[in-house]
Amino acid sequence: MKVQTLTKLVTLSLVAATTLHATNGDTLIGVGVKVRSMGGAGIAVSHCAESTLINPALITCTRGTSVSFGGTIFMPTIEATMGRAASIESDADLNVIPSVSISQKINENWYVGIGMWGTAGMGVDYRDAKRTPMDSGNMHMVTNLQLMSFGATLAYTKNNFGVAVTPLLQYGSLDINYNGFDGKNVGAGLAQDLGFGVNIGAYYDLDNGVTLGAIYKSKIEMNYSNQLSTATQPFVDFGIFPGAMKDTLEQPAEIGIGIGYTRGSHTFALDYKNIKWSDAKGYKDFGWEDQDVVAVGYEYAQEKWKFRVGYNHATHPLKEAQSGPSVIHPGSYAQSGGNALNLFNLLGFPATAEEHYTLGGTYIFSKNFSVDLAYVYAPKTTTTMSTIVGLNPQNGDIYTGPSSVDHTESSVSFQLNYRFF
Repeated sequence: MKVQTLTKLVTLSLVAATTLHATNGDTLIGVGVKVRSMGGAGIAVSHCAESTLINPALITCTRGTSVSFGGTIFMPTIEATMGRAASIESDADLNVIPSVSISQKINENWYVGIGMWGTAGMGVDYRDAKRTPMDSGNMHMVTNLQLMSFGATLAYTKNNFGVAVTPLLQYGSLDINYNGFDGKNVGAGLAQDLGFGVNIGAYYDLDNGVTLGAIYKSKIEMNYSNQLSTATQPFVDFGIFPGAMKDTLEQPAEIGIGIGYTRGSHTFALDYKNIKWSDAKGYKDFGWEDQDVVAVGYEYAQEKWKFRVGYNHATHPLKEAQSGPSVIHPGSYAQSGGNALNLFNLLGFPATAEEHYTLGGTYIFSKNFSVDLAYVYAPKTTTTMSTIVGLNPQNGDIYTGPSSVDHTESSVSFQLNYRFF
């Protein structure tokens, strides 16, 4: 019966996965509803099966079999004002993100877990944008990056210490499509790839209600055939880039530490995480910087219900590139190379959200069944950079100027939890 249930849940996840938008760069602030309602803080606070992709060592709170599955309705609002073009909102404003986690206690020391999660992605849809002569505008830009991870955890605990490893299989798809400066369509259709990585976690319980946690997630290399190379080739043809980009877009490594404190009905959590964009292929070519993420969460628990609130802050990963030597080929002197990179970052991949306010809770119907809810809100962030705002295809004259993107996010998450003792 349990195997049949798992198969149905995995199938549901695959069907439900659509375009993902994300928060810390292109990664979600947290996977699982409890973690999302606590601002993404979960490195040192255990949520049983839900901890599989956060700190897998913490699945050791399982007392039999724990199953959590649900999803997030993600509603980003992205509005771009590119040079002299009129402001327009992206039509990619409603997405569904699935999450399934299962953990099982083998004996007093060993635990296993398995899960499938929508973890990261981003995208815009400016197909309704209008263009004026000599104006790059929104270029009818459409981008669609989707990432889903599948992982199986083996965890060991003894006394106050636990450690776990989760090998990861990551599925990714990427599509970049836009109208070039000459009005012709640029794009190669959807590309897909599989990549492999690992997530390692550990915790240590002190005797005063304090738990310390640490995680490491390896980078995962993904190759999306003809995507970045096709998208950047027109800039090479016009002499803006010295060469097309490679098609590798690597999900970055992450390291993090956390502290949790429980006293009576109150639980406090504080996490710090560093996302290494500057060392990830593709992202470092776009000039992304490492991101520092701080998450704070609080939980108040009663017999039948729990209330949670949290806050998440991430530094801005996008750095404005300067005109002159191209960032992707240091030492070359491609005209306005920096402004072209800013155009791609700001228009196609606006990973600009910085602050997130979260709340949620759990209602416990019985010792076997509970329901989680969470709401996450990211207030408007405005990012302005100098981009290419026009190009004369006849003589190659390039026009640059300031462009900006406003980015707001909200999401509602729902999760069902089953426990079998």
